[in-house]
Amino acid sequence: MAEFTYEALDKGGKQVKGVIEAANEEQIVERLRGMGYYPLKVRPHKKSAASADLSALPLLKYVFHRITAKQLMTFTRQLATLIDAGLPIVRSLGILREQVESVIFADKIQDMIDTIEGGGSLSEALARHPRVFDNLYVNMVRAGEIGGVLEVVLNKVAEFLEKRQALKGKIKSAMMYPVVVSVLAGGIVTFIMVYIIPAFRDIFEQLGAEELPYLTEVLIQISNILAQQTIWVILGIVLIFVIYGQINRTRNGKYVFDRIKLKILIFGPLLQKIAITRFASTLATLIHSGVPILQALDIVRDSSGNEVVARAMDDVYNSVRDGDTIHEPLARCYVFPPLVVHMVAVGEETGAIDQMLNKVAEAYEREVDDTVNALASIIEPLLIVLLGAIVGFIVIALYLPLFNIPQLIGE
Repeated sequence: MAEFTYEALDKGGKQVKGVIEAANEEQIVERLRGMGYYPLKVRPHKKSAASADLSALPLLKYVFHRITAKQLMTFTRQLATLIDAGLPIVRSLGILREQVESVIFADKIQDMIDTIEGGGSLSEALARHPRVFDNLYVNMVRAGEIGGVLEVVLNKVAEFLEKRQALKGKIKSAMMYPVVVSVLAGGIVTFIMVYIIPAFRDIFEQLGAEELPYLTEVLIQISNILAQQTIWVILGIVLIFVIYGQINRTRNGKYVFDRIKLKILIFGPLLQKIAITRFASTLATLIHSGVPILQALDIVRDSSGNEVVARAMDDVYNSVRDGDTIHEPLARCYVFPPLVVHMVAVGEETGAIDQMLNKVAEAYEREVDDTVNALASIIEPLLIVLLGAIVGFIVIALYLPLFNIPQLIGE
């Protein structure tokens, strides 16, 4: 049995704290609910002094107390629950400020409390921290305040954040294996090229081999460049990334790169499906929350993450502003297949565009899952073939001169 500290709300909304012995946190949560409390926070009673001291250092504050997506989702869920229970916004934020583990998040919540106490709204308080609460979050909360359904909108925001984070998690987990293997293989090949190949070169020179096979010469030249021009190679790679970053910051440059990404043989279809999922789910959530359509399209454009989709949203925005439809500009963008365009058109005709967009998002979420799983199964054999080709090239290039060694020894 271990000791845990807890924070909870009683039936009257009053905050209570205490220490309970239990085998795990789940038992404590069940016990508190049986007592009629709403659990807010449960954690081990004694913290590691070392970790507390480290996380308290000012220089390490942003390392140990950064605001994670999970913390933001939990904050949103709990804020919706507290407001739905009838607690004032300021008191709800005060309760959440005391229980968040990140001191940075606690500072931002305190600033939000000060803003609201000074006469501002919750959406205005959130807008003061754009790195934590993006445009979508702020505008949905503003729509909830205007419509008087703030707790409903906050739950919608939390659901949206959870879906977005789940999508990111699936993609990251699928890409983790190939990235790790590629990094390790790159390090091993670099070690061979820098330290092993020069030793073979010296052996060939001592044996008096004046003319080496073409593959061997190519391998030795690559090795010489990596071994003797290491700094310039590193600087060249860094320069390429810097140039890419500078060009990618411009709309035209990002548009070119995003078009290229969408045309890549293996990853292009996946990026296209992700773009459609993000577009449909974001626009559906905004429309359902009561955000005006033009404002919703503006937010979708800024949060699309793809300049091709963003330019399509510009066309859609202009079309809706002029009193036309959404689906016609979408049909002119190759990113959106005819099925998506027709479903949006049906939604516009029936007045249930948010429902149709949700169906599109759900359908493409499943397709993203299938594509990610397929890529995970394809990438592994492709990596094996690629690494085998690299190793085979090195082995063949080193063995070709060995066939001439008896002749060189005889001479």
